[in-house]
Amino acid sequence: MNRLVTTYRVLAFVVGVLLAYGALVALPLKYLLTEGSSLQQFGADTSIVWLVHGWVFAVYVVVTFFLSRRAGWSISFTILALVAGLVPLLIFWVEHRVMQKLKAENPDLAPSA
Repeated sequence: MNRLVTTYRVLAFVVGVLLAYGALVALPLKYLLTEGSSLQQFGADTSIVWLVHGWVFAVYVVVTFFLSRRAGWSISFTILALVAGLVPLLIFWVEHRVMQKLKAENPDLAPSA
């Protein structure tokens, strides 16, 4: 289970960073700046960010689903964890809650001193 949790945490971080960058940096640059400016063009040239986010998010969904089944999460908590990768910055809070829940239910996941 430790490997599954580590994979989940890495994927959550990557999905969160890609989504935050895309939604909070690239989109405002693309749509809020003067057409044709260098920063506007930079924001417009970020389709690779969305492509990578989509593929990593798909893997995140699969890993999160397996983790939820292994940990015995409720349906509502599982849905929250799955949807978190679609709302900018929410995934960081959800990942923190997931780790609190996992450490409370599985003390062997707590880092050793």
